[in-house]
Amino acid sequence: MLHKTRMSRTRLQRRFSSTLEARESTLKKVAAETGATEIHPYNYFNVICGQGTAAKELIEEIGHLDVVMAPVGGGGLLSGTALSTKALLPDAQVIAAEPAGADDAFRSFYSKTLQPSVAPKTIADGLLTSLGSLTFPIILNNVDQIVTVSEENIVAAMRMIWERMKIIIEPSSAVPLAAILENKVDVKGKKVGIILSGGNVDLGKLPF
Repeated sequence: MLHKTRMSRTRLQRRFSSTLEARESTLKKVAAETGATEIHPYNYFNVICGQGTAAKELIEEIGHLDVVMAPVGGGGLLSGTALSTKALLPDAQVIAAEPAGADDAFRSFYSKTLQPSVAPKTIADGLLTSLGSLTFPIILNNVDQIVTVSEENIVAAMRMIWERMKIIIEPSSAVPLAAILENKVDVKGKKVGIILSGGNVDLGKLPF
């Protein structure tokens, strides 16, 4: 994310390549040319704190929860969710879900070594990024489990939320519910809260 730059969004998009390394290199050049200040979209302390307010508000409104779930891409939302949940409900489990085709957080969590996201392939385009230097240790220390889900069940979860709640959510937002549909998480007899991360989806391209 860039702050205080006059360069148009179109010009920025034209200058960015598809790899993380190329984008980061281009970002540094743009910042140097324009005097812009980088505000990282997830690997930034204040962003993590802001993301944590979603779980805080959920717990303050609902009360006790046995499980709190969130999607994971770069880990900003999951980090904030985990910190808020463990502070307010120390006994609650924090469980993250990730597409099987973009499983770098899953691999990182269980190997305890930061794994890059290499050629991810998923409809959940908000979860294509790797964990960050700030988010990875927070997740290791505060998250109980990370599971992966299929593309089929991501779409099924999107559709279920539309049918039952009349809310259109983006594929990334549907990933935690997809984990429940796949029985990847034991929720029987438990009170579960799911963070729905957003509805950034083209209505003309809904996958159902």
